[in-house]
Amino acid sequence: MQVEALTGGFGDAPVDAARAFRAALEAMARPGTIWPVAGAQPPAPMSVAAGVLLLVLADGTTPVHLAGAWDCPALRDWITFHCSAPIVGAEEAVFALGDWASLQPVSRFAIGRADYPDRSATLIVELPVLTAVGARLTGPGIATAAALSLPEVAAFRANRALFPLGFDCYFTCGSDLAALPRSTRVEEAG
Repeated sequence: MQVEALTGGFGDAPVDAARAFRAALEAMARPGTIWPVAGAQPPAPMSVAAGVLLLVLADGTTPVHLAGAWDCPALRDWITFHCSAPIVGAEEAVFALGDWASLQPVSRFAIGRADYPDRSATLIVELPVLTAVGARLTGPGIATAAALSLPEVAAFRANRALFPLGFDCYFTCGSDLAALPRSTRVEEAG
């Protein structure tokens, strides 16, 4: 285990975790809103926001898949030490972390079953830019419409067509996060 794996967790765990968990819940409940988070300092290439999400959402019972450059010894060790989450292949993942290209094809991730739609994966997609501009979002948790800089539209429209099955997404960039649950309708920016 590398020394950097032992650092970078929450400094004040109860307070930091409570704030981060609240931001994660608010983001999922209000698709298209961007929430700043703090408290984690994971190794590169993981962003602060992705590290915060794993610290509050992953544990020994939530298998994590690391895709592309995120599948490296430093991140494997950091996640193992701070979250105790097992690192697994895409098909077994409860959480999957990487950029959009490395997470492809998204069809390999669990979308739940008719009797257990909650047995699906949540993708944590690292983006170079996260802004409230771009694809038009409507649906539960959105008063009229919202906008979010998604990596593409087609995959999220196809995912919505599977509802109540499908995967959920968090998008992270630096210390900001946003979410897109499978129930959200996504359209090209108009």
